[in-house]
Amino acid sequence: MGEEVVRYAFRLRPGAQAEHALVAEWNRCRFLWNEAVHQQKSGTRPAFGTLSKMLTEARARNAWLREGSQVAQQQMLRTYARALDQSFTVKGRGRPTFKARKKALPTLEFTRRGFRIHDGRLVLPKGVSVPVVWSRELPSEPSSVRITRDSLGHWYASFVVRRELEPVPEAVGGIGVDWGVSTTATTTDGDFDLPHLGHRKRCAAEVAKAQRTMARRHSGNRGPQSKGYGRAKRQAARLQKKAARQTAHDSRVWAKRVVDSHALIAVEDFTPTFLAKSTMARKAADAAIGAAKRELIERGVRAGRRVVLVRPAYTSMTCSRCFARAKQRLGLGERVFRCWSCGHVEGRDRNAAGVVLAVAERGHTRVDDVSQSDHLPPGGGRVAV
Repeated sequence: MGEEVVRYAFRLRPGAQAEHALVAEWNRCRFLWNEAVHQQKSGTRPAFGTLSKMLTEARARNAWLREGSQVAQQQMLRTYARALDQSFTVKGRGRPTFKARKKALPTLEFTRRGFRIHDGRLVLPKGVSVPVVWSRELPSEPSSVRITRDSLGHWYASFVVRRELEPVPEAVGGIGVDWGVSTTATTTDGDFDLPHLGHRKRCAAEVAKAQRTMARRHSGNRGPQSKGYGRAKRQAARLQKKAARQTAHDSRVWAKRVVDSHALIAVEDFTPTFLAKSTMARKAADAAIGAAKRELIERGVRAGRRVVLVRPAYTSMTCSRCFARAKQRLGLGERVFRCWSCGHVEGRDRNAAGVVLAVAERGHTRVDDVSQSDHLPPGGGRVAV
């Protein structure tokens, strides 16, 4: 059995001095990131080697930078160089932007020579020691660690480790997944649907109450906000974070069920970003389609399943039995698909999931690649693979 590289995340409990040191380290790394962005905006494309030389020169003449960890600063520049390269090669990936002090959340990364674990504490350069809440044991020696702080002010450490591959049960057959809002994931097998559970909707009243308190206590532009405003802001963030975690947990459990039971997973390659500008923005954010899709794909790949991404074009307009295409686009209000050619009647999303599976079973990624004349067995090509 082989190994896999994964991340193990743990909660940190830094004291006042340790937290001050982490924030100071983040300010130095953020300064270097913004300097690299300035270099790129000036017309150059700095590589990591060039940025490393500039960092060495800057640390030689700047005592403030020398007070920080060179490992963390180099890793920040390495991350920037990787993000810049991906902006030229990955479609839809924009150029790295400035990290504002009031908006960007701290993120620090240390390689093996920049940290150690001693007596249950994470020891960082410059004598910074942080207690770790060990909720489970590490399967191996970590090769790197990433330290982050969320919107609630909680600190976390994410260790990169190697572990043995988990045994995956034998599976046959395939499943098609179509994404939606009223039902987050509709599958060809109704037993594996992911319903929209609406965790954010259930706590909407409490969030609204906290936000009204924020509005009452907001002091405008008359200086820093009061402690009461800060408490109300943290309470609203805490409720939203709780709902997001519940949704993420449901997505993980559902993805594991799907991956353990099927050898072929055909996924509609749906990009839900446009929903943020629609009237369904709140409900779409609650459904977290992107997070569920990412979890399903990553878990399927790790388990060695065959995962196929099918473009969503025409999946809702095509019959899953005969592959005849509707003569006109279906409105969102039409939830039942009726084929004009063979008379097949099925729920719109269920039919789309069948089309996604049929396309993937024939080794394609687009509906246009499968012609109506192809031989499709009864059931829309839902055969075992």
